[in-house]
Amino acid sequence: MLYAAYQGLDDFFAPFRTAANLALSLTPRGDGVFAGLMRPQAAALEMVTRFRLGHSRPKFGIGTIRVDNRDVPVREEVVLDLPYGKLLHFRRDMDTPQPKVLVTAPLSGHFATLLAGTIRTLLRDHDVYVTDWTNARDVPLSAGRFGVDEYIDYVIRFLEEIGPGAHVLAVCQPCVQALAAVAVMSEARNPATPRSMVLMAGPIDVRESPTEVNALANEKPLDWFRQNVIATVPYRYPGAGRRVYPGFVQLSAFMTMNMERHQSQHRKLFESLAAGDAAEARRIKDFYDEYFAVLDLTEEFYLETIDRVFQKAELARGEFTWHGQPVDPGAIRNTALLTVEGGRDDICGLGQTSAAHDLCSSLRPHLKRHHMQANVGHYGTFNGRRWENEIYPVVRNMILAVE
Repeated sequence: MLYAAYQGLDDFFAPFRTAANLALSLTPRGDGVFAGLMRPQAAALEMVTRFRLGHSRPKFGIGTIRVDNRDVPVREEVVLDLPYGKLLHFRRDMDTPQPKVLVTAPLSGHFATLLAGTIRTLLRDHDVYVTDWTNARDVPLSAGRFGVDEYIDYVIRFLEEIGPGAHVLAVCQPCVQALAAVAVMSEARNPATPRSMVLMAGPIDVRESPTEVNALANEKPLDWFRQNVIATVPYRYPGAGRRVYPGFVQLSAFMTMNMERHQSQHRKLFESLAAGDAAEARRIKDFYDEYFAVLDLTEEFYLETIDRVFQKAELARGEFTWHGQPVDPGAIRNTALLTVEGGRDDICGLGQTSAAHDLCSSLRPHLKRHHMQANVGHYGTFNGRRWENEIYPVVRNMILAVE
């Protein structure tokens, strides 16, 4: 009933949004004598039109990048199209070969476009690919299951499609799957095994500096999650009948952690619209257009992540398997490792990502590096000013060192 209740509520408010859109289109704009009176009214109407969530991937919006003092066009190209995700290539109009990097995006309720800023920065010096995950409610039941093992399958398949000599950069949740994929490929001596892997703010060992997120995942038994947060996709969607962890549930959890900040930002949005501050209003709207675009996870992926990553810490304990086969990070001998953590990360605590260094016991010291960025939270490790100016140079230098 969870998904049906959400869908019913959204359908109930749809006419109000439509009416507000119509009224907004008829509201006079500009700098006339009545502008000061009309702007607050228009601001209120626009706030009503925005009272909704999106369920389709927003655009990455990367049309050009600046390389060597010139603007280089960028176009998105689907290299491999699989049921649960695409391998997306940001092809640049330039001939100079640069390191190929696969960015593995998290499956945690948002689309890969959450990493648009990360990708834009990487494109300055790299040939970038990304795992563009599909909303589970749009995947027919005939596509089969998609759990933690299948995520690893996709990472391996994508790296094989890119070819030998690539690098992998994992952000947040998929650090576990990326490390497992590299371990599997290393043990099999797969020629597409990446030259380096960058693990950023990921839960390799959640027993280190546990956060509120870790506590929430451990305070209830697995059956509680199955019974209370898993829902069935309604019959109006391609994935009708599929059991999913809805993106709107995950968004609610994220917002609850910082509700005062989100309320403050929406008050600021209204005030900016009412004052005619278009630039500030656009900044806030752009953020929430992305933040409110939600993606459903398959039941098996969500529950396996809770069970295997957060409750049992299988990888850290040496108990992780892939399709029943043991996964040994000690098999990694030639893939350089860089871990990145934020000093103020309240989602992935200090030490949780750097635990990968102990697991990769066969790597020689010169192939290991850790970077702790002080005064940044979770999001700041891969987006924003400190990512661009302080963290990214470390990432770039690590990749260049093994090219």
